[in-house]
Amino acid sequence: MPFIKNILKYNSIAVVGLEKNTGKTECLNYILSKIHDRCSCAVTSIGIDGESSDVLFKTHKPEITIYNDMFFITTEKHYRQKKITSEIVDILNYSSSFMGRLVVARAVNTGKTLLSGPPDTANLKRLITQMNTAHNCDLTIVDGALSRLSLGAPAITDAMILSTGAAVSANIPELVRKTKYTCDLISLPKYDNDIAINLKFIKSGVFAIDNDNIIHDLKVNSVFSVDFHSADFFKYGYTFFISGAVSDKIIDKFKTQPFADKITIIIRDFTKVFLTPNVFYSFIKKGGKILVLDKPNLIAITINPWSPSGYVLNSDNLRDELQSEIDVPIFDIKKL
Repeated sequence: MPFIKNILKYNSIAVVGLEKNTGKTECLNYILSKIHDRCSCAVTSIGIDGESSDVLFKTHKPEITIYNDMFFITTEKHYRQKKITSEIVDILNYSSSFMGRLVVARAVNTGKTLLSGPPDTANLKRLITQMNTAHNCDLTIVDGALSRLSLGAPAITDAMILSTGAAVSANIPELVRKTKYTCDLISLPKYDNDIAINLKFIKSGVFAIDNDNIIHDLKVNSVFSVDFHSADFFKYGYTFFISGAVSDKIIDKFKTQPFADKITIIIRDFTKVFLTPNVFYSFIKKGGKILVLDKPNLIAITINPWSPSGYVLNSDNLRDELQSEIDVPIFDIKKL
């Protein structure tokens, strides 16, 4: 149980997949099987998870196993479809559209269920807090939906496990490159400054930060409307807070400046980065910096050498190649 002890240090973790069918549900089931008798825990999802088959590839998917005395949170629709005996301990009024309200239940035996938790990160954060305070849960685990890496941000969970594998690419070097790029984004340095707390309250716009740590509103509603030819844009210096997404277009403009090596861009967290690897790495190579207000705590990576298309990668080779590039413990769940 190489990373279970580490998981138990946190109040909440997210298990997220780099792509669909990378083994995150298998990882979740492994974790639940090892911790259910070691702490009071709850499990939920952002989106829907726990289906017995994949809707795209029609392949078998592992169902989510819930153990006796464990809390699970799902919508009314999927609670009625559960294969487990449980007692309802709460009904939460924030709903998930047509699937109804959220049901908080405690299992009274071991069985399987569908998970469909809060559809947005704000309610997910609220739910995690409630499980900790109202139900005395030591740990809440969140199973991430397709392309919802945002739930791994530290504003939502304390720690994160990333699942990758053959579904990302059949070519190990390409798979390693894609996984490393995601890990490099997750590992972006934190903006360590007293004014960081003030930046978190800014909802929109682009702001400059001068040498005295004074925040200046540049009156820019979107990065797409930035005028780099304006003499006013750089008058406060070369440090900027961008409250929304950062795209290739804006970084391409920053990196062509003669003082690109002096530019520092601050963003909320890595999920705001929508850059192709070439643009990201070229900006960093020029000396530009991208810092984050919230940095996830990536505690492990799990690999799935099986692809739903039918091919299988060598698990040991894949792990070794990833481990040579990424300084995070990497595991094949099937081999633990």
